[in-house]
Amino acid sequence: MVYRTEQENFWSGEFGEAYIERNQGERLLAANTVKFGQVLRSAPGIRSAVELGCNIGLNLQALKRLNKDFDLCGYEINEVAVGKARELGVAEIHQGSIIEPLSLGRQFDLAFTSGVLIHINPDELGKVYDNLNALSSRYILVVEYYNPTPVTVNYRGHENRLFKRDFAGELIDRFGLKLRDYGFLYHRDNYFPQDDLTWFLLEK
Repeated sequence: MVYRTEQENFWSGEFGEAYIERNQGERLLAANTVKFGQVLRSAPGIRSAVELGCNIGLNLQALKRLNKDFDLCGYEINEVAVGKARELGVAEIHQGSIIEPLSLGRQFDLAFTSGVLIHINPDELGKVYDNLNALSSRYILVVEYYNPTPVTVNYRGHENRLFKRDFAGELIDRFGLKLRDYGFLYHRDNYFPQDDLTWFLLEK
């Protein structure tokens, strides 16, 4: 399938499949479980969640470990990743681009991204923001690389594939959201290292 932006085509193809090979395993799943354990302490009442850009479903699997009764859903552009996420059997998985209007006829307590907004064409970010807001009944979580102003970073030898900015601030301004909590994930954490990501939990 051919998408409208070069970033979508990039992640739906071979590079997206290579990403799968680099990002899987029990160690990452354990780190994701700790990450969501931190977030959920500040988000009481969550019973359902939807992830935009779920890849092979490690975040959804981590949430299921924390609460087997969670009602979970994910959207993913890469066909191979979709297949692997569905095999986990922890969430309803849909294939497609998250810059297109998304609707399941319902909302979730939490809508989130993790390491996904940084790879979206900046001209299309507003559409993803709109999807996050439309799918959430209460909370929005973004776990991304933070920078106070928009910058573009070379990503594994590729230009225009990684963008840093204040995603949370833009969501707050766009929808009048409240900052509920935030935190930092450090790549040199002694037990549960991840990329140097900053998470922001926002509430309607």
